[in-house]
Amino acid sequence: MDKKKLAEGIEEMLKEKGSRKFTQSVELVLNFRGIDFSKPENRLNLDVALPYGKGGKEPKIVVIADADMGNAAKKAGADMVLSVSQLAQYKGDTPKLKKLVSESVFLAQPNLLGQVAKNFGQYLAVRGKMPKPLVGNPENAINAAKRSVRLTSKGKYMPVAQTLVGSENMEPRQLAENIEAVYDAVKNKTSASSIKSAYIKLTMGKTVKVM
Repeated sequence: MDKKKLAEGIEEMLKEKGSRKFTQSVELVLNFRGIDFSKPENRLNLDVALPYGKGGKEPKIVVIADADMGNAAKKAGADMVLSVSQLAQYKGDTPKLKKLVSESVFLAQPNLLGQVAKNFGQYLAVRGKMPKPLVGNPENAINAAKRSVRLTSKGKYMPVAQTLVGSENMEPRQLAENIEAVYDAVKNKTSASSIKSAYIKLTMGKTVKVM
């Protein structure tokens, strides 16, 4: 991705932001060629930690763990710690469960991932919210989760993927580095030659080609 063209594209995009009653998100749209997304091994399902975060309200970090790891996660900055049985209580209150899922990012103790998938996959998987394993330093994992976005290919055959890369109130340099981080992660998965084009846009703005 050409840095100069990216910088010019970001400048052009931000000129159109105008004055709105909310902070617009910045999104990256990638178009692909030569990839059969009907094959599971080709589908994108990447978590990318943005160097400068999302530029808006951080998601709630919910950790699913037993008592010992849960205490460590709470000390490391988790917003909520739930055992599998406590999470199960949400199944009886659909509105409460939907609210939790919509505003949260989930991490889970590795040996509990199977139980979570079995009991809550129908709620979490369809929304791209299946928990990531909580491994290594809990503080590092939680901070990375707050800054991470998930990039998935749309359906089996649509050669396109789109994700949040920041907000309009971030510096152009920060947006550029966030975009490059996502692009590099995708390039490592698919190869640079498979990425046909790239566009950026504000929530209410027009698309601007940057590659």
